[in-house]
Amino acid sequence: MIKFDKFTLTSLGLILIDQISKFLLESSKNYGAAFGILQGWKLLFVIVGFFVIGFILYYKDKIKGYGYYGLILLFSGTIGNLVDRIVFGYVKDFIDLGFWPSFNLADSFNTVGVILLIIYFWKN
Repeated sequence: MIKFDKFTLTSLGLILIDQISKFLLESSKNYGAAFGILQGWKLLFVIVGFFVIGFILYYKDKIKGYGYYGLILLFSGTIGNLVDRIVFGYVKDFIDLGFWPSFNLADSFNTVGVILLIIYFWKN
């Protein structure tokens, strides 16, 4: 049974924003990971995605403060990109700054989430 707590509701909201943005905005196809590395390794990314989700679900009630928000962001970003990989076979990237490889909101959620978790674990 799904428990509609802060974690679940916030994650669902972020996942919806990510998926809607990918649907509405023109995007490029990324068959790899960050910076386009490991092109064609979809199965690996799906397996790692499920591993990350399991890690987060295990720790979500143990981590507090900004680490908790890091988990929410990482969870949302992982699911957002996992949906793309499973449904389309690639991740849709639409943010292009010109000087950096294109990315999407889920990538941003993952980056900020990991940074918050690194700081959390470093301080604790």
